[in-house]
Amino acid sequence: MRKKTRFNDSLTTERKKEHMTMEWTHYVSYFFGGALLGNAVPHFVSGVMGRPFQSPFAKPPGQGLSSSTVNVFWGFLNLVIGYVLICRVGDFSLHSTGHVVVSGLGVLLVSIMSARGFGRFNGGNSPEDSREPR
Repeated sequence: MRKKTRFNDSLTTERKKEHMTMEWTHYVSYFFGGALLGNAVPHFVSGVMGRPFQSPFAKPPGQGLSSSTVNVFWGFLNLVIGYVLICRVGDFSLHSTGHVVVSGLGVLLVSIMSARGFGRFNGGNSPEDSREPR
């Protein structure tokens, strides 16, 4: 059995502080990784379907339509960066509720923001107005 000393206690405290700091930054990375993965979906899917969609490269940015090819590239870039932030930073585990919840919140937040933002251009914010008369 190890003998307790002040040195061992301070070393353990330092390791705990370092672990907490690393965990905090990992959670931030997982959140933004989730946000980027959520943002990848509409751009990539619209692009693959051959449909133009809003992107930061359109004129005006975020409001005008970009080509399907631009959206495929933009969606893929979001996917790659999201992957790096989730899978290559820290030790992400699907078995860790905290990891999954934080990245899921990133996906949810960007999805809601996208639905509200793009909905004003595509009729999604007021579905009653977009229904065809019977």
